[in-house]
Amino acid sequence: MNTEPNTEPNTEPNTEPHAEPAAAPVRFDTKIAVLLREDLAPWQRLNVTAFLVSGLGSHVPEVIGEPYEDADGVPYLPMFRQPVLVFEGTKETLTAAHTRALARALPRSVFTSDLFATGHDRDNRAAVRAVGTADLDLVGLAVYGPRNAVDKILKGARMHR
Repeated sequence: MNTEPNTEPNTEPNTEPHAEPAAAPVRFDTKIAVLLREDLAPWQRLNVTAFLVSGLGSHVPEVIGEPYEDADGVPYLPMFRQPVLVFEGTKETLTAAHTRALARALPRSVFTSDLFATGHDRDNRAAVRAVGTADLDLVGLAVYGPRNAVDKILKGARMHR
């Protein structure tokens, strides 16, 4: 068994976000944000948020961190590597944010009011496909991208309370 310390330089790329001093909070260059229409019932807000972020996690794998494990060695699934910020706004705010997200071509997911009446993925996709972009009755939007771009997309929205 070799007990000598490893003196070779670490050549693996750093995939963790850049943090300043150890005590400073991690500052991400990107943002995951969900915008919900303000008139949703509490159960709808939770449901829409869960659906929206699942789309980002499946399409943008770099937002997913490493798997978790507790002190007893029980494994858990990986989650987002950064916070998900949840905002709310009017129907008009949501429509404007959707337009800006499309213009910036950022990864996004949508939830329309029609999806509350469907029961599974196939019907969800058919409901969205049946309506033109400008006529979507949006109740939720999730977007991922550079912080500044996401901030501009969410102009007029406020943090969810």
